This record gives sequence, C-alpha cells and structure tokens, in this order.
Amino acid sequence: MTHMPTALGLTASLAAALTAAAGAAQADDMKMEKCYGVALAGQNDCAAGAGTTCAGTSKVDYDGAHWKYVPAGTCVTMKTPTGMGSLEPIKS
Repeated sequence: MTHMPTALGLTASLAAALTAAAGAAQADDMKMEKCYGVALAGQNDCAAGAGTTCAGTSKVDYDGAHWKYVPAGTCVTMKTPTGMGSLEPIKS
C-alpha cells in the first residue's frame, strides 16, 4: 500500500497547519480587548446583562452592558456621544 505513507503525511501536515492556525488566532486575541460602551446597535461582539444572549443583540448604540473587541490599549481612549469606552461594564 503505497498510499498509506502519503495519507499519513497529509494528516500530519493538516494537524500541524491547524495547530499553527490556532496559535495565530490566540496571538490575535491577545492583541484585542473587550471594550464596553462603544458598539453600535446590533454590532456588539458579545452581550452582557439580563435579556441578552450574545453577539449582535444590542438594541441601542453605545450600550454600556455590551462590549466589542478593539485593539489592546485603545478602549479607554475611545470617545462616544455617551462618554469614553470602558474595560468594565458601564452601569446606567
């Protein structure tokens, strides 16, 4: 069976590629931070608070209970019509 070594080689290559991709995704995640109060309605990355489930559920712009990923170090410098972005949920 001459095809078995080729199949094993492809499987190993695929596994290595997936591992590398996972590592790259983690590195990208490390460069982002959750920023509360900066997402437009329906554009939040995930939800916080009662009555919400997750991404895209915010009903109003700049809701302090919802967050959006932003480049690390930029959140608290983001100015919105309701104030600055926050690394913690903003209580209304």
